[in-house]
Amino acid sequence: MSDPEVALRVDGVYKKFRKGELYDSLRDLVPALARRLLRRRPPAGGNGGLTQREFWAVQDVTFSVARGEAFGIVGANGAGKSTILKLLSRIMRPTRGTIEVAGRLSALIEVSAGFHPDLTGRENIFLNGAILGMTRAEIKRRFDAIVAFSGLEEFLDTPVKRYSSGMFARLGFSVAAHMEPEVLIVDEVLSVGDYLFQQKCFARMNEVLTGGATVVFVSHNLRAIAALCARSLLLERGRVMEIGPSHQVISTYLSRGQTRRAGAEQDIAITEVSLRAPTGPRRLEFESGDVLDITIGASAQTAHEDISVVMQIVDENQYSVFDTCSQRLGAGPLALAAGESLECTFRLRLHLAQGTYRVNAYLHRYVTDQPYERWMSAATFFVVGTPTVRGVAHLAPTLVQCDTSKSADTVLEDQRAYAAEG
Repeated sequence: MSDPEVALRVDGVYKKFRKGELYDSLRDLVPALARRLLRRRPPAGGNGGLTQREFWAVQDVTFSVARGEAFGIVGANGAGKSTILKLLSRIMRPTRGTIEVAGRLSALIEVSAGFHPDLTGRENIFLNGAILGMTRAEIKRRFDAIVAFSGLEEFLDTPVKRYSSGMFARLGFSVAAHMEPEVLIVDEVLSVGDYLFQQKCFARMNEVLTGGATVVFVSHNLRAIAALCARSLLLERGRVMEIGPSHQVISTYLSRGQTRRAGAEQDIAITEVSLRAPTGPRRLEFESGDVLDITIGASAQTAHEDISVVMQIVDENQYSVFDTCSQRLGAGPLALAAGESLECTFRLRLHLAQGTYRVNAYLHRYVTDQPYERWMSAATFFVVGTPTVRGVAHLAPTLVQCDTSKSADTVLEDQRAYAAEG
């Protein structure tokens, strides 16, 4: 690779696949061959070099990743993310284009791949490590660290066919995470196991980055992408839609998937829902306790009266966390003449626990609760920095007192003193 600062380069990569069936009997194969011979073939190159039964899974993908950088890839199911990772890890070859990787590459695409169900956890550590490219000496040197990280010490000599899916994932990630590669390809594995193990996975990934490794991370967990990766790529139907700062790419991705539903009135519309700090640009990530401004804009084609602007925050499961409206906050009934627009900004203090939150926006008539329009999941933001807080609200707890248990005599004396006071 000509540039020593680049760890990975993808240049004009295409990958095509064939649609159809695989025939495993002569009875099915002969009619299929006859149909293929009789079928009229399309002109060569008539669809970018594709036949009728082929399609592009990836088209003209170009990007590069610097040494020591964490680079995210986001997109909907079927966008081509896993295909890109398999091309990067050399499981598949591109139809066209080039891929260059500088240094030793490790892929965490399927954490339990390479496990034999009849072998014990101990034996599978050596088997899986060898498949991933580690020498026996390397595995022995890191064996204790792998076992300690997995937390499966007491099940180490049990056949892995007895393991739960979570235990499988724990052991697989533990082996792969101790490979110490120059380039690490990661696909969704940071969602394995329980909450505490996920925190260990994030900590380990940060250690890998601190050690100078390059990470390419694919996940539907946008909060993880935002926290781990400074830059990201948005894929849609196999094509690159955007490359840039992760918060910007995630914002574009979410905006393309926003859902809107009009109410009874079609001539008044919500035109904007944006998030920002009071003195800064638009952003997606906030610390617990930060101030957030949510701006909702609307416009009307015909005159409307008694308008109330409603803002609701919900969690990932669409459970309501908080809602308020312009009228409740003292703005009074709003009115729009034909062609006029309004802008309403709500300022909130985010006393929320770490998590992903979405903003729903509504326009309705306050007195009769008549709906004008609603925009569900109009914006998304992440709260970070409070991993030890459980639940939704962050109430900033402090430990005022924590005494050891009292003896029976002391408890009896306290009860007598309380009775005497009362």
